[in-house]
Amino acid sequence: MPVSSSSRPSRRPSLAWTRLSDEELLNLRFCDLKLKLAGSPLERRLNRINGELDRRGIRFRPHMWLAEEWFSPDGVPGIAVPFYLAHPRLQRLERRMMKEVEGGNSNWLMRILRHEAGHAIDTAYRLRRRARWREVFGPASLPYPQRYRARTRSRRYVQHLGDWYAQSHPTEDFAETFAVWLKPNSDWRRTYANWPAWEKLSFVDETMREVAEKTAPVRTRVQIEPLRENHRTLAEHYRERLARQHSWRSEAADNLLLRVFARRPSRRGAIRAAQFLRGSRRSLLAALERDTGVEIYTLRQLLRIAIDRADYLDLYLRGSRRMAGPHARWLLGGLVRIFGERERPQLNL
Repeated sequence: MPVSSSSRPSRRPSLAWTRLSDEELLNLRFCDLKLKLAGSPLERRLNRINGELDRRGIRFRPHMWLAEEWFSPDGVPGIAVPFYLAHPRLQRLERRMMKEVEGGNSNWLMRILRHEAGHAIDTAYRLRRRARWREVFGPASLPYPQRYRARTRSRRYVQHLGDWYAQSHPTEDFAETFAVWLKPNSDWRRTYANWPAWEKLSFVDETMREVAEKTAPVRTRVQIEPLRENHRTLAEHYRERLARQHSWRSEAADNLLLRVFARRPSRRGAIRAAQFLRGSRRSLLAALERDTGVEIYTLRQLLRIAIDRADYLDLYLRGSRRMAGPHARWLLGGLVRIFGERERPQLNL
């Protein structure tokens, strides 16, 4: 017997933009995507963090909403989740534009969620106001640095998201420490037993036991910059992110150059780095093409970047020309890793 129309299960409305090309999709506004977190497969994935909090006996639950990027706002005990995780079509666009999808697999997603949950629970219970919190992590009032120099051998910080992110600011230090503590089956007592970071993990453990069953004093459910109210186009979003990425990559490239070349000539008649790179262009490109398999056009562009920056920074060879060759190949290999190969829709950057 056929099923009547009234008894058929309701279907989620189809999203016409999923059939658009990347170029067409970039012209849409975020609010035009009509994405919803409630009831979506993504919401069920995100709710795994509630299970982890529950297993720790913590009553607090962060609220979540879709926005442009990951963040947990000051004063709001919640988590903004990037829009692209809400649909496979948007993840494909994100990968094409940015080369990766942050949080695009279950393990990566949970690592980020634990970190952001740390920020949210810090806000919910006003933990950063405690004298002991400031004694362990430092004052949360410190301005966020534009950049920070990671101490890669330091054991005063846990290692979680990568890039030694806990070292960037006291609030990030707390969030990273909380994430390590929250992870299911975390063996932090043994893993960090001989690290100064153990004291931070111990503080988190003691504090969470104290507040676990208490009602959080900050309970607002406000959503900051939700996607449904965002009238920016996806093109505007990616243009801004790519500009930030370019700035970061330029700094990373300069750091590589300064590890290979010197700011001052080591002796009279020392060779300028840009001059050396220009003169060794053919051999360097041949070696890089053989070692990396990257197309020659991309390698030429990376070598041009190295020459331009070496010229701008007025750098010189360290030591002999014989040693400069391997060092230059290492430098260009690093630039390949930083810049990579990518193909994007035209954004008129």
